[in-house]
Amino acid sequence: MSMRAALLVSTALLLGGCSVSSEIGKKCNLVRKATPEELAAGSDKTVDLLEGEIADRQDFISFGAPLCEDLICVRDQDFPRARNPDGSLNESAAAEGYCSKPCVDGAANACEVTDTSDVEPNLPGRMSCRSLLLDQETLNQLRASDEGFYRNTFGENNSPFFCAGALNSGTGG
Repeated sequence: MSMRAALLVSTALLLGGCSVSSEIGKKCNLVRKATPEELAAGSDKTVDLLEGEIADRQDFISFGAPLCEDLICVRDQDFPRARNPDGSLNESAAAEGYCSKPCVDGAANACEVTDTSDVEPNLPGRMSCRSLLLDQETLNQLRASDEGFYRNTFGENNSPFFCAGALNSGTGG
């Protein structure tokens, strides 16, 4: 067998045993764009949000999260918040969420959590493709009325649908 054939066979055997893994559901920190002052002080382009900066029981989407392959970190209203030992909110803790990606509403298995290490235990069973931003019509109107503002706020995103934990029934939306 030639060296080239041996290399091809080895590569095929190695790739055949690999499973495709996704970072969907992996814990990440919610971030925001750094202010000019923070940038001047040596901060990165993004800054971690703190628990005290996030409203309780609301969905939150963060673009530019460096720990996620698609740079999208979300927190749904049912995701647990950082707490102090007495049970009160730890307002100075980094606000966590989980890695997400854009998805197509109704696509089967679009938001499957394939690697459950470092994933909130109840998340894989509730992951779905759902609207986290404004509805599609409103996004289109915002983009048409002020392209600069739209890109500053939503980046290149053109869809309201992302992989996120489905909300528990009875909790409202």
